[in-house]
Amino acid sequence: MKKNKPLIEIKNLHVSVDDGIKILNGINLTINYGEVHVIMGPNGSGKSTLANVLSGRPGYNVDDGEILFKGENIISLDPEIRARNGMFLAFQYPMELPGVRTWQFLKSSVDAIRLHNELPELKIKEFDKLLEEKKDIVEMNSELLKRSVNEGFSGGEKKRNEILQLSLLNPTFAMLDETDSGLDIDALQIVAKGVKSFHNNTNSVMLVTHYQRILNHLNPDYIHVLIDGQIVKSGNKSLSLELESKGYEWIRESISKES
Repeated sequence: MKKNKPLIEIKNLHVSVDDGIKILNGINLTINYGEVHVIMGPNGSGKSTLANVLSGRPGYNVDDGEILFKGENIISLDPEIRARNGMFLAFQYPMELPGVRTWQFLKSSVDAIRLHNELPELKIKEFDKLLEEKKDIVEMNSELLKRSVNEGFSGGEKKRNEILQLSLLNPTFAMLDETDSGLDIDALQIVAKGVKSFHNNTNSVMLVTHYQRILNHLNPDYIHVLIDGQIVKSGNKSLSLELESKGYEWIRESISKES
């Protein structure tokens, strides 16, 4: 049982891009094993940047601060090393990979992590059994697994494919960047079911979202409001309901009054 032990600690994180524009302005956030944290905020507030920087995506400059993952500062680590160590990012806009068959992509990903953990690659029958189990959770059509990754997939199918990857790779820390955007009611329920099936006391989830509706299917521990690159307010699930009814302007006004 690792619950209440820090999995990821973000300390005074300042991030800019190459043209000198600052995006994150001193983020401090601790996520313990077993917790679900939700990041909300208006467009351009730095939500996706936070997820991208944690995953190691190139194009961002970490000007100050630390990112501790399992107690290790990972700022200098490449994205693939972070992934093998247990970090996962579900993209807001999943890319198509023409010529890369989905089945092969998934098996290669699973095997890469197994080899990193000094485990043997899965035999084809073993992988197919695991894939059958996981694809049923997200109601993924078997025919899609024969296609190139995300090629010809609908928006909902791309998002289900992201959650299928999550289920197969079984990371320690899952970041979901607006995985709920563009989904109809049925697809939203399926994606939420996949996240709930994955989550337990040995991992953590950070969900970036604009909408309260997916939180009807999940049980987040904390809601954080990100505005102008800073976490300006945190609370429980009731905060998301307040944001749904009031928007973000009331938070800006309260900040102005306090300052």
